[in-house]
Amino acid sequence: MDEGWDTVEVPARGSDFLQLAVADVPAGGKAEWLAGRLRQAIADGRLAVGSRLPPTRVLAAELRVSRGVVTEAYRRLAEDGQVAGRRRGGTVVVAVPFTTTPPPVPDGGSGEGGVPGTGGPGGRGAQGGNEAGGAGSVRDAGSMGAAGSADVAGGLGWPGDPGDLTGPSPRERVGGPGGPYVGQGAGGPGRPYAGRRVDRPAVPRAGQGTPRPPGPYPGQGAAEDGQPYAGEGGGPGGLFGGEPGVEVFDALRAAPAAVDFTPGRPDLTTFPRAAWLRAERTVLAELSAGQLGYGDPRGAPRLRRAVADWLARVRGVRVEPDAVLIVAGTAQALTLLHPVLRADGVDAVAVEEPGSLGARQHLRNGGLATPPVPVDEEGVRVDALRATGARAVLLTPAHQFPTGVVTSGERRRELLEWARDGGLILEDDYDAEHRYDRPPVPALRALLADRVCYLGSVSKLLAPALRIGWLVAPARYRAALVDAKRFNDLGNAVLPQLVLARLMESGELERHLRLVRGRHRRRRDAMIAALAGHLPGARVHGAAAGLHLTVTYASEVPDTEFAAAALAHGVKCQPLSWHRQSPGPPGLVLGYAATPPGVIAEGVALLGRALRELT
Repeated sequence: MDEGWDTVEVPARGSDFLQLAVADVPAGGKAEWLAGRLRQAIADGRLAVGSRLPPTRVLAAELRVSRGVVTEAYRRLAEDGQVAGRRRGGTVVVAVPFTTTPPPVPDGGSGEGGVPGTGGPGGRGAQGGNEAGGAGSVRDAGSMGAAGSADVAGGLGWPGDPGDLTGPSPRERVGGPGGPYVGQGAGGPGRPYAGRRVDRPAVPRAGQGTPRPPGPYPGQGAAEDGQPYAGEGGGPGGLFGGEPGVEVFDALRAAPAAVDFTPGRPDLTTFPRAAWLRAERTVLAELSAGQLGYGDPRGAPRLRRAVADWLARVRGVRVEPDAVLIVAGTAQALTLLHPVLRADGVDAVAVEEPGSLGARQHLRNGGLATPPVPVDEEGVRVDALRATGARAVLLTPAHQFPTGVVTSGERRRELLEWARDGGLILEDDYDAEHRYDRPPVPALRALLADRVCYLGSVSKLLAPALRIGWLVAPARYRAALVDAKRFNDLGNAVLPQLVLARLMESGELERHLRLVRGRHRRRRDAMIAALAGHLPGARVHGAAAGLHLTVTYASEVPDTEFAAAALAHGVKCQPLSWHRQSPGPPGLVLGYAATPPGVIAEGVALLGRALRELT
């Protein structure tokens, strides 16, 4: 039996709306405080005319205040003439106060002063740190209850401990325990990646293994024996044997299994089919014949406006609609960036270690080197980033993949200093909306617009099949990116864009988010409880947010062997080593959002059986 269809979740220490945190709510004068934050957001443009305010019941629950507090705050703004109630349409912004001081230009600021409630200079650094335990805290599966809300002190542990995701592995891997590590190129220690050109790898023919890209890279030996990547040959051993190639995700997706713990998938059974159909009918009824022609390669203006409004309200990112480029997901955003970055003299994009294998493959496919930068309990290490010599870095600061670490306030300041010195941050905000036990974390783009390319999509919020995302780049890159999009596909399909815009404007998307948060939380709790019972001693990372857990264990069994054995028992998952370039402790990356609690329990029991048979 699956969970209920609750539409209001247990408060997650704050609201995504304007990045309001429970810790910020004063003991007294709550209504005046909330009214002040709303007035400020209306004045600085984060809440534009026509923006819809959250229902009073929902916002009160998220901030843990009485509904009367929110109602009184809305009433004060209504008396000022700034908002108005529209019955079934909710409360919307209807006027912006007159000011003689123009609001800061979203793309021209240096980040000074930050955004209220953020970790930028002049803002609250605590929100970006481990104030709430953080998603970077480590949980011991053997000592947690079903809620999985108790953090274990000590961060990610010491190198060599199973809780440390960056220390050496218990068994030697390719490349040996001695490296190469961060700051070490193929030619020896201290050789940076900057300036190295990487040839575009060849596309393999069907049935052939994937040729290795130029290297060696850290954690990757030279191609001495010509062994193919994973995916060549049948059975779990063929899938998880050797270096993972570009076809490995397709091969894993096609592999039959009773339980699928593949990370990155939301609960697709909750896709709002009825709301989508209603929105589609409305759009078709309003659509003119001319709008069925070729659209703007930047994306439908209506969706770009809706995305700009969404980012301002939910992620604290102020941006003009003209700065939004609609793309076919984050994968296409990275593909469009390849030639633009190379034309700007960037030939290496540093990546998190561990970090997404898929993102790394997309960057290498564009001829870009991917030097690894270790992640600790506060996020990516900026000192190691500087040591690579790379001018750009791809980050997941709100919920690092796969560790779940939240970049701390101090580390964010270090990153912004690095960026001001000429660095470029590619911010992949892939699942920031899915949080359960921590306050909302502001996007880096909100703090330093002219040095951050912001990437987002609805793949984790609605469904990957929609292939709709957005790219917000610094002004100097926009024309080249629009050209790249134009020559790539002339622009996304217009009709789905207009339907999504309608969902955003009507509040349906936020209602859907509240629904799936509750369901995902219960599934996360079910997985944590099952891990405590069937994998005692395993450590769970990144449980405070996201759609997956990373689990490390003390056994000498390599995680590729564990994943192969799990698949033989009917359970699909990804080994943590797939997402590494350097040696590290073994682990599994387990997605829980798409699987009902009962099936989760059965799948984890099979994982426990598979590991016992290997030891």
